[in-house]
Amino acid sequence: MLEKNFDPKLTERHWYEKSEDSGVFACDPLSTNTPYTIMMPPPNVTGSLHMGHALTFTLQDVLIRYHRMRGYDALWQPGMDHAGIATQMVVERQLAEKNISRRDLGREAFIEKVWEWKAESGGTILHQQKHIGVSADWQRSRFTMDEGLSKAVRKVFVRLYKDGLIYRDKRLVNWDPKLLTAISDLEVEQREVNGRMWQLHYPIIDSDEVISVATTRPETMFGDMAVAVHPEDERYTHLIGKQVMLPIAGRAIPVIADDYSDMEKGTGAVKITPAHDFNDFEVGKRHQLELLNIFDQYAVLNENVPAAYQGLDRFEARKKLLAELEALGALGEIEENMHSVPHGDRSGVPIEPWLMDQWYVNAAELAKPAIEAVRDGRTKFVPQRWEKTYFDWMENIQPWCISRQLWWGHRVPVWYGPDGTIFVEETEAEARQAANAHYGEAVELVQDEDVLDTWFSSALWPFSTLGWPEHTPELDRYYPGNVLVTGFDIIFFWVARMMMMGMYFMDGNVPFRDVYIHALVRDEFGQKMSKSKGNVLDPLDLTEKYGADALRFTLVAMAAQGRDLKLSETRIESYRNFTTKLWNAARFLEMNECIGAHAGLPVCPEEVSEPVNRWILHELNAAIAKTEQAVDQYRFNEAADAIYHFVWDRYCDWYIEFIKPVLKGSAETRQVASFVLAQLLKLMNPFMPFITEELNAKLFASDTLLASDSWPAPSTQADGQTGLHYITDIISEIRTIRAEMNVPLKALPILHIKGADASQIKIIDGMHSAICRLARVSDIACNTEGGFEKGTARTSLHGMDIGLPLAGILDFGAEKARLEKEIKAIEGEVKKIASKLANEGFLAKAPEAVVQENRRRLEEEQTRLNGLNTAHQRIIAEM
Repeated sequence: MLEKNFDPKLTERHWYEKSEDSGVFACDPLSTNTPYTIMMPPPNVTGSLHMGHALTFTLQDVLIRYHRMRGYDALWQPGMDHAGIATQMVVERQLAEKNISRRDLGREAFIEKVWEWKAESGGTILHQQKHIGVSADWQRSRFTMDEGLSKAVRKVFVRLYKDGLIYRDKRLVNWDPKLLTAISDLEVEQREVNGRMWQLHYPIIDSDEVISVATTRPETMFGDMAVAVHPEDERYTHLIGKQVMLPIAGRAIPVIADDYSDMEKGTGAVKITPAHDFNDFEVGKRHQLELLNIFDQYAVLNENVPAAYQGLDRFEARKKLLAELEALGALGEIEENMHSVPHGDRSGVPIEPWLMDQWYVNAAELAKPAIEAVRDGRTKFVPQRWEKTYFDWMENIQPWCISRQLWWGHRVPVWYGPDGTIFVEETEAEARQAANAHYGEAVELVQDEDVLDTWFSSALWPFSTLGWPEHTPELDRYYPGNVLVTGFDIIFFWVARMMMMGMYFMDGNVPFRDVYIHALVRDEFGQKMSKSKGNVLDPLDLTEKYGADALRFTLVAMAAQGRDLKLSETRIESYRNFTTKLWNAARFLEMNECIGAHAGLPVCPEEVSEPVNRWILHELNAAIAKTEQAVDQYRFNEAADAIYHFVWDRYCDWYIEFIKPVLKGSAETRQVASFVLAQLLKLMNPFMPFITEELNAKLFASDTLLASDSWPAPSTQADGQTGLHYITDIISEIRTIRAEMNVPLKALPILHIKGADASQIKIIDGMHSAICRLARVSDIACNTEGGFEKGTARTSLHGMDIGLPLAGILDFGAEKARLEKEIKAIEGEVKKIASKLANEGFLAKAPEAVVQENRRRLEEEQTRLNGLNTAHQRIIAEM
């Protein structure tokens, strides 16, 4: 017997462990079934499960479970990313608590500490994934620093270098002066800062004129190499080619003409600091300007500035410089200026564009085939609009800086000889062999200190995890993948780079055929979740409270293409109620002896005679077809909607209500009810794996896991839906009239139907008792002579006129007065809320959550008002 209530805590772990132990999550490289592959975006080894993870893993899990049931040999490749900078920071913080620095330990000992940390604490997120039902092939799990993937990384670096696609260059990088490493654009966080804009006056040499420039970073003046003006700016054309004198520095720099200068912005003249600004770097290249680096690695001013400023922190130097400029009369207007300042997302300090030697990939060359693969449809983005983002990035791609000044990561496989000669090989032994051949004798080699960008190894994920560079059966079978599911924020950092690397090293084959870009999970008011706002929803807390099935189904139901999810606990609670609805329906069937010897066995449609049973089989077919189509098109919310409405509306609210009086006396009905329940459990399993496994085992005594069972197959139908939709619509309409007009629950008027054709009358007669019971009417009169009598609430549907006589049941005058009073009150509330939302001051000052709540209330009150107006019109029409 089923317990009265479904308790996820008692079942989820049991069913997950049983499924995992059964091997159902594993792919089978020897299978003859069609392969289906999803590469899981590897979470950071330092990570914990957040709502974004919960969404992406749930969607992937739905796809992989669905395709397993469809008979595919499904591989969901899991793993973790070594997360260079994040992991190194975690371990360094632990050491700092003991007053130890990594440099105290030395490189090798520090790396050992990181591996120890990973063994003890790393990978928490993998265990957390299991709490939400992630059915990945865990026995194949990979780590981006494991030996196999490390070998792939070295081979890729060496080949790209020898093919001329990796090179060393001096360029600007995002430099973190606290962590002392270059960081990627994704690791740069733009923060709004209340700063200032200072105007600096530079005198024109051999002239009384000055030219004024504005800057938020005056300390970079020491690195200025030019002043740029627009070539068509008439204010400055006479100055182009002349020299200006940098105050304090006493160095002459030219006035140059460049389109980068905006005539409408500020003074129209801009200072050009090629070594400390990314835009200025490009201007400098166009005009062959010198690159003068004025900072050291700590953002302290170096020997390239006047002696009085050497050794000063950048912000100390700023204060000193501004005071000296003011004393010289070279400081102009000062404006308060709210502007974005790039910060290291982990260190929290402003980053510096810093000129240094780094290793780069010629991304522009690698991007060419990757661009064409999307253009010709070999890889498709869903939604398609993300292709534009992909093209915009790829067609304007810059050299990819792949070296990082860290210790944790894949060390650059480059060795230097005594005279600086570079040897790029996969192993130190090979480098020594090459060096010996070069020098004619054994020499000392020093390996490059840097490690590779984490994204470099992640870019190889689709093929390195399958055994490359070895030619493995898995590589032949599971590459390319069918779909990649990820967020829009890493289209460039990960998706594009996997495309480039995959096509270069896998003979031009794309790494995946589809890229599904899911939206962001926000709070219920559309705001980004953050700890500072206190609006973060923790998926583990929610699974503890509502169960994993409820959370999973909520995320899927809200995952409409191209639309952010506005998540609230209320939504999750409502889908927990959905699991309760299913559980209660199953208990009802169990108590009414539907679960017996033939429970869940297929039914032969030709032998099903009752219209209500033929109807529910038809509706089941429709739900299966809608779900299949939606999942195949990555319309996850539509799949959830099809399941929800079939289970809640069609099966529980209609079918079970229809069959209650006849259930014990109809063997056919008991078998159909049981069969449909068994099928819908299969239908729901990819979305709600735990409750469906529990019901399948307890009701049908099944030894077969649904996770390894077949997807439900539609049963053929002879005469479609048998017209029962007429009955559900009639009952629904009568219920609406009763609710709107406040008809007492005990009142049982006669239902009058006019204009029904013979087939409709036959269906109505066959369902007479069900209509009377569910619509709460005493009888049904079809096609009686004459029109409806006075005091009849009426409506039309499916070509029939429907009337509910209420004279003697309702006091029409009193009801009219009640409705008018309620309408007036709600009109006042609607007007009040609408006025507030039309007030620009309110919209500007009120928190977004308050604005959204008022919009929700306005919509809710307007809906109530529409219903009351409809009832009022009915009352007036019959008075």
